[in-house]
Amino acid sequence: MQQLLEKIRSGQWVVMGILNVTPDSFSDGGRYTQLDNALKHALLMQAQGAEVIDIGGESTRPGAKPVSLDEELERVIPVIEKIRQHSDIAISIDTSKPSLMQAAIVAGASMVNDVNALLADGAIEVCVRHQLPVCLMHRQGMPQNMQDNPQYRDVVDEVSQFLTGRADACMAAGVKKENIIIDPGFGFGKNLQNNLSLLREMPQICTLGYPVLVGVSRKSMFGMLLDRDVDERLIASISAVVIAYQKGARFFRVHDVAETCDALKLCQAVA
Repeated sequence: MQQLLEKIRSGQWVVMGILNVTPDSFSDGGRYTQLDNALKHALLMQAQGAEVIDIGGESTRPGAKPVSLDEELERVIPVIEKIRQHSDIAISIDTSKPSLMQAAIVAGASMVNDVNALLADGAIEVCVRHQLPVCLMHRQGMPQNMQDNPQYRDVVDEVSQFLTGRADACMAAGVKKENIIIDPGFGFGKNLQNNLSLLREMPQICTLGYPVLVGVSRKSMFGMLLDRDVDERLIASISAVVIAYQKGARFFRVHDVAETCDALKLCQAVA
């Protein structure tokens, strides 16, 4: 994973493939809850160009209900172990629970992707103990209420300040700067205009001094803007990735790996 961060810092792009082993994720819920299906899809995304597989066992879509630690462990740990038996691809664990972070790292994960920005008690300590990359995401509210009329004075400035503050807190606790990734949190407590502002002002996020992970794949912002169902948002998703790339982002979390890689190869060739 460290080599991939160096690749991003050098200006090259990296694609993270999404593997939700949940029954209720907004786009692919229920498709990969069976172990063999999860492994097959992970290997397919790797073959298509993904260099990181992001595994999540608890949906964070708007309105999602919390999942117990035991249930989340049962969903993700066998998948991590199975993938690790068949591939050396970097694995990211998408969770906010410190105990799950620990178990996932032991099972073979090499990155923590936390929508809660390591705010849970003990989360920073796990990442300090293992000294592995962590992605800190901004969100306003919780999944149950985060889309209930989110309010900002200046969304780009407030997101930037939050991410900088969390990065500073993590470094003060012992996380190395080179292990920190930031994510502005498209769709997490943001309305359509907030999301468009973050995309437009991506250069400001990219000047904060950390690799930026952009996760816009199939998001509801495209449904609002274009009146497209979740399975009809491929072109919009890739267009947003291209815009983010042109504005400085180099790390992308996506469902549609092959198509995204094709678009980014063209972007890089032109650049």
